[in-house]
Amino acid sequence: MFSYQLYSSRNFPPLAKTLQMLAETGYRAVEGFGGLYADQAGLTDLHAGLQACGLKMPSGHFGLSQVEDTPDWAITVAKTLGMEQVIVPWIHPDERPTTGKGWHDLGARLQKAGAPIRAAGLKFGWHNHDFEFVKTADGAMPQTALFEGGPDLAWEMDVAWVVRGGADPLAWIADHKSRIVAAHVKDIAAKGENLAEDGWADVGHGVVDWAEILPALRKIGVTNFVMEHDNPADHARFAQRSLASAEKF
Repeated sequence: MFSYQLYSSRNFPPLAKTLQMLAETGYRAVEGFGGLYADQAGLTDLHAGLQACGLKMPSGHFGLSQVEDTPDWAITVAKTLGMEQVIVPWIHPDERPTTGKGWHDLGARLQKAGAPIRAAGLKFGWHNHDFEFVKTADGAMPQTALFEGGPDLAWEMDVAWVVRGGADPLAWIADHKSRIVAAHVKDIAAKGENLAEDGWADVGHGVVDWAEILPALRKIGVTNFVMEHDNPADHARFAQRSLASAEKF
């Protein structure tokens, strides 16, 4: 199933029109992010919009503080919107560990934060960027240390960020197939292109080898594939071209 990370459309309000555009394009699912359900009003509006457009939300991003400080709210959001996967996607630069122990400790922190989420019958995990694949000064691989500290953490693999981090996504898929529950499907423009869009590309129009990677993910049982572009100039163009490409892989 191809989903769509609504963060990709954050610069193209209103949300109701985005949901309608996605449904008309052919999407049947979307992925939320923390700002959309920061309070009851946002949750109510989002729920109504999903129902009006016949869209599902199998997964959602939540800030670490949302799951640590207000786990009951995170569970309420997930249950209300029909989520199966609760994902923490980011940690601010000033909070990022700089040692292997620090990343191990962050994994343990996530492990603890996810306990009530898992107890509610939901999967709980981490979404990567590129910095988890850059070794620390003491030689640790952050992503590995994080998983060692959080043995029960699921993984929403953002493949393009793995590539930007200089790692081999196929090797990481093979080594961590038991953790991967979802994948972000995004693409990287050829060097020097799409600079106004931060170097990202519509799926199938960049350099990421989705023809090989998508089947590899399917082979290990992943079914939640989430389209994302961090800064599209035209979100409808991105949504349409990406779905058309991805359906061929």
